[in-house]
Amino acid sequence: MRTLVICIDRDNDLGEKANVSSPIKGREDNIKAAVELATVDPEDSDSNTIFGGINVLNELHSKGIDAEIVTFAGDKNVGVISDQKIVVQLDAFLEENDITNAIFISDGAEDETLIPIVQSRVKIDSVKRIVVQQSANLESTYYILKNAFNDPKISQTFFVPIGLTALIYAIFLLANYPEGAIIGILAAIGAYMLYRGFNLDQPFALLRERMKGSYYEGQMTFVTNTIAIILAVIATMIGAVTLWKYFTAGGGWYYGLITLFTVFINVTVWWYVIAILFANIGKMVDLKINDHFSIKDVSPSLFITAMGLLFWGASTYILSVSALPGASDVPDLSLQYFIYSVVGAIIIALAGIKTSLKESFSDTQRKVKKGKKDKNKN
Repeated sequence: MRTLVICIDRDNDLGEKANVSSPIKGREDNIKAAVELATVDPEDSDSNTIFGGINVLNELHSKGIDAEIVTFAGDKNVGVISDQKIVVQLDAFLEENDITNAIFISDGAEDETLIPIVQSRVKIDSVKRIVVQQSANLESTYYILKNAFNDPKISQTFFVPIGLTALIYAIFLLANYPEGAIIGILAAIGAYMLYRGFNLDQPFALLRERMKGSYYEGQMTFVTNTIAIILAVIATMIGAVTLWKYFTAGGGWYYGLITLFTVFINVTVWWYVIAILFANIGKMVDLKINDHFSIKDVSPSLFITAMGLLFWGASTYILSVSALPGASDVPDLSLQYFIYSVVGAIIIALAGIKTSLKESFSDTQRKVKKGKKDKNKN
């Protein structure tokens, strides 16, 4: 029986500040790592967490219990990425060592979110939170605010909207167009609030990690994803410029918000479709190189093309019956385009479904044949 004392550094302060790689195994290495971190940043609570784990380890040894201490560090991108790195380290350690139970050491609620993940792999007997005692003068409002603003997670949330607002206002003043500053500021803050509201930090962080991995591994997806991002930016700019042209000509209430939104879809839909297709093509090329490609991987590209055709046809018809300048003067012709786009989308989607089902059927046949061979061998 062996007890494991687990210390967690979810945001990888050990690696970012003290340049210490994890996992950190054993009493001496953990003391050395805690001292390194405390020397670089005396106010970081992770060093106290490790010292708290050392204290628990000493108590277990004094009672004659076979125990060991390990510190696992995650990533500065706290969330899915950091938790995945900790899980990989934990699984590797448990495979190499015979551990029956654990004691979880943390410095707050953030680290304790990993308790269910750790508990799914090893039994946790106890959870100990290390709380640092401070003198009254250090608990003043100034000290709390100062340390809060030094935290990148808090400072980014607080300073980014203010800095963005000031920057946009300065740009419009420089362009002698102060009236547009209000629109720009509202649009920027609205986009930032949507970004935070939909919690897009993790998807963007995962995208960045995948791009980095594909770059260092020499994969085609790095090039095609870069092209896709550039095309998406170009599409957004084209759509925004077109919307701005109609908005300044007649205003949003003159044309109607639905009409303006339809304009954006109509002028950008094929740009976005081509961008997604580039990303899918890069993925298929990498799968082909690694001998993991199957005809089923073509299905997403077919479905994206079908959706693009459908949105283009629908938006073209809506604009033809609207009062928008430059739209088709022949609604009947636009209606034909819409009907053709619906039929074409259905045909392309059916081709994607057939491709997917064909591959699934082939997989089932291979499994049945393999099962018969195994049965005959037995």
